[in-house]
Order: sequence, then C-alpha cells, then structure tokens
Amino acid sequence: MYTLGKARFFSFVLLLAMAVTACGGALATETAATSTVVTEAPVEVMDVSGDLVMYSGRSEALIQPVIDAFRAKYPEVNILLKAGSNSELANALIEEQANPQADVFITTEVFTIQSLSQQGIFESYMPKGADQLPAEFLGADNAWTGLTRRVRVIMYNRDLVSDDELPTSIFDLTDPKWRGQIAAAGSTNGGMQAQVAAMRQLLGDEATEDWLNGLIANEVTFFGGHTDVRKAVGAGEFKLGLVNHYYYHLQLAEGSDVGIIYPDQGEGQIGLLSNATSAAIVKGSQNLAAAQALLDFLVSVEGQKLFAELNYEYPLLPGVALKDGVQPLENFRLADVDVVQAALDFDATFDLLEKVGLP
Repeated sequence: MYTLGKARFFSFVLLLAMAVTACGGALATETAATSTVVTEAPVEVMDVSGDLVMYSGRSEALIQPVIDAFRAKYPEVNILLKAGSNSELANALIEEQANPQADVFITTEVFTIQSLSQQGIFESYMPKGADQLPAEFLGADNAWTGLTRRVRVIMYNRDLVSDDELPTSIFDLTDPKWRGQIAAAGSTNGGMQAQVAAMRQLLGDEATEDWLNGLIANEVTFFGGHTDVRKAVGAGEFKLGLVNHYYYHLQLAEGSDVGIIYPDQGEGQIGLLSNATSAAIVKGSQNLAAAQALLDFLVSVEGQKLFAELNYEYPLLPGVALKDGVQPLENFRLADVDVVQAALDFDATFDLLEKVGLP
C-alpha cells in the first residue's frame, strides 16, 4: 500500500475543540486571485446538525476562525478538530479506511490530498460554486477541492539585513555568509515537504539533495512550524526565514520590522514555488450533509473572504479581493509543477528528507 512518509517522522498532536485533475496539469503562472470584489449571494444555509470530525493539517490558529464563522451559520453542527501534520493525518486516514473516523480532511498542500484521492479515500463532491474555481484546483471526479493558494518566500529582519545584501534565490540560503542566521520549518512540516517535492520535479533528486545538505551545512535552524520561524525572525533571533508568504504578513501586522523577498524571479531561475490548501470529504463520512455544507462554505464568497482577510492568503474563487499589502500573483513568474506526478512520487520526497537527515 502506498503510504505517506515514515511513521518515525511524526509525533501526533490532537486538538479537540493546491491542484489538478488526475489526467494531468500544473500549478502554472496564469491563475491568480484578482482584486475585483464579487457581489454574489451568501452561501445558502441548510438544515444540518450533529458532530463533524475534521482532520486538519492547518494549525488551529489559522483554521479555527473559519470554523467559528461556519458554526455561526450552522450552530447545530459541532466540529471536533483533530490537528496534526498532513502526513500523520493522511496515514491515519489510510489506516482507518475500513472504519472512517473523520468526515472532512483539510491539508496545507495538494500532493498529500491528490495521493489519497488516488487510493479512493474521498467521497466525490462538487461544492456549490466550485465550478468557478480554476480547473487545476479541482481533483479528478471531484474527489477534492482547492481552497487557497500560497507562495514560498524569504522573510527578513530589516534591522539586521540591508537592502544591498538581500538574497534573490532560495539557493542563496546555502551561502556561508548566512551561516547560523536562517530559520526554516523542518521535515515534518507540510510546506517544507511540498517545496522539496516540487524541487525534485523541477531540478531532480541530486540538485535537491545538494540544496538540503547545503541548508544543514549552513547551520539553518529548523522549527516544527512556520509560526515559530516568523516570530524568531521578527524578534531578531535570525536574519532570514523561509516561509509561506502569509507568515510575513502576520508578523508585520504584529508590529515587527520585517521585509519579504519573492525569490527566483531572474532569468534562468526556477520561479516562485506555490501550493494550495485543499479539502475533501472522507468516504464513509457519518455526517455527509454537514460535510457538504462545510465545503460549500469554504469555497463561498464568505469563506474565501475569511481566508484572505484573516490569513492574507490568495483566494481561489475569482473576484475575491486580496488583503491590503498582498501582492497579486500575476506580478510574479511561478514555477511550473505537475501535481499529479509529484503526488505519485511523494514517498520518495520523504525518503530524501530522511536520507539527508533534515530535522
């Protein structure tokens, strides 16, 4: 059976409280959120109730406000949130396939959810309004739906780094001039896993392995998640941090003097690495009506606005405005990654992370 990674990578965390069709496609440059505000009617409120178990690769801090907004519309639905890494939750879904315990799975990248869909883990469902989403963010047979997009950036502390010494590429992070001055998320983090998977497809295993070894040799400090990275850079503990773009905006909003670099935009460089959060209904869900209502909400104008306004993310629903300060994706050249192929080969990404010994 195809599994996602090695069990020894994960220590399970329990909290109660990006994408293409299977026939092919890529996360390419032409899809971007726009700044035109839509005026569609709010999502229809259905008569749903009961418990709904959500497995979420997103942290509680980023997903809970959206859950609260959903429950304000559906107060009879009680959401039980189990948060952890994408991979540990994916492995749980595989182990539970004969007796599903979850109703909905939300992930921080598309490779995991695409791989699970190929194993028949998910129920086919097209959320209301999802036909307006770009086709590359809808799974084959409507097995999963993209929610928001994010890009990989380098954030920096403006008090510690001058404009004339800013790195322009992720490969600059292996330069000895930055030794011991960089923070990044480690091997159990979905954003880092997705980045390595994309780099393997774009550059091959050898070049990707060299880059990872370069990070280790340059004494990069690896944290469990990007929140720790952004806070450490904001506090001046590190000069640079490799993060998803919205972590820079969150740290800036807290008053830190930080800046952002959109790397690899030059001639011959790989382009900006991007991915997407995504959601799916688990096949065998015990509360299908509530699960469908949740996915409808997540892709609705209201749900997409929440992701944009609270988390500084790129909505996938066309016409939903970006948060002030978020640069439109059409301003950048994005890396061209085939999600299906990367998903088929995702286990090799974990093997590589283990081989180099990334913390």
